Amino acid sequence: MIRIDEQKIFDVIRERKPKVVAFNGPEGIMRKIQDVADKVSSEFGISAYIIGDTCYGSCDINSHAAEMIGADILFHIGHTISMQDFGSKIVLVDAYDDITFDSVAEKCAVELKDYKTLSIVTDSQHLHQVQNVKEILERSSFKVVIGDGKGQLNDAQVFGCEFYPAFDVKDIVDAYVFLGQSSFHAAGVALSSGKPTFILDPYFDEIRDVTKCAYELQKKSILAIYKSLDAETIGLVVGLKEGQFMLNRVIELKKALERHGKKVQLIALTEVTDERLRIFANIDAFIQVACPRISIDNTFSKPVLSVPQANALLKLLNKESIDDFLKIPHWL
Repeated sequence: MIRIDEQKIFDVIRERKPKVVAFNGPEGIMRKIQDVADKVSSEFGISAYIIGDTCYGSCDINSHAAEMIGADILFHIGHTISMQDFGSKIVLVDAYDDITFDSVAEKCAVELKDYKTLSIVTDSQHLHQVQNVKEILERSSFKVVIGDGKGQLNDAQVFGCEFYPAFDVKDIVDAYVFLGQSSFHAAGVALSSGKPTFILDPYFDEIRDVTKCAYELQKKSILAIYKSLDAETIGLVVGLKEGQFMLNRVIELKKALERHGKKVQLIALTEVTDERLRIFANIDAFIQVACPRISIDNTFSKPVLSVPQANALLKLLNKESIDDFLKIPHWL
């Protein structure tokens, strides 16, 4: 069960005495966020808005929406990072899953016995379980490595686009175990590290190898790059979400593409979807400078490259190799 740190929310409200607050977070815990908003309204007699737009991470906090509704505080729930807040109005609130990993960790100790050194990685909801799983695996004679956090990442934590705790230890581990159900995060670890990666799923009490899934994503990504080689006109998309807005990267790519004779049309979008991109005529391929996983995980009617794929395209245009273009710690 997901447990939101309601006490932190109440303490902050008592201290700051806001008149209006806002909440947002991932869709999977929206009902629990609704419950918290109801409790806040009842307890403090203040307006509590729920921002219902999609929310995929700390890059997608949507403080602009909070400003529009006059919120004194925006509580961003469920995307734990190494910082407690962003500026004076945004407070990050933990949402942990209290399910235990004991049983699946014991199974892991048996099923992965051919590997000597493992590294544990996970997402926000299961960070508090890392030490427990580490102790279980060490009792079974595994050497367990926990990668150091960097930037917004805590130790052992990975995002969908950022993998420093995994990447920085890849030369000393044999495989990774990801705590949770997210093939999205685990496949990114496998692609970034180039090492076998396994999901420890406590809900179904099973271990799943995501290495093949990651390889299929890589093949699809490479195919999109090659399909873009002959593109005459490229739509270069800047993401408008505050944590995905990288105008400097757009300008750099535009200059590099034009040096290779490509015509570039600049586009700005909040949600980069196939439906939205279909409205743009006479464009042969797109590069989106927002979230790399949009391109890597989804299927589009035309090639839509992420930043690592765009860099690989430029290498091909320069007659260079694109080996290991995803084996980097940060895909932005």
